[in-house]
Amino acid sequence: MAAKSARKGPTKAKKNLLDSLGVESVDYKDTATLRVFISDRGKIRSRGVTGLTVQQQRQVAQAIKNAREMALLPYPGQDRQRRAALCP
Repeated sequence: MAAKSARKGPTKAKKNLLDSLGVESVDYKDTATLRVFISDRGKIRSRGVTGLTVQQQRQVAQAIKNAREMALLPYPGQDRQRRAALCP
């Protein structure tokens, strides 16, 4: 006997965070805006979460990577408390 597949309801449309923030172009120096697209662990949030278009996601990812290189944003990794406990 075949198992019934679960029916999913209508999907909720994701709101584009860049449009809701009123941002026209993404800049690596605008860290307040870029922090919206970074998780609490420092990872870049996916398009499914942010609702960005493909082009916007690429621009945001590139801006975040540039800001990390300039030491404006943190890299993902261990938190400071854990590192402090590991390194005497």
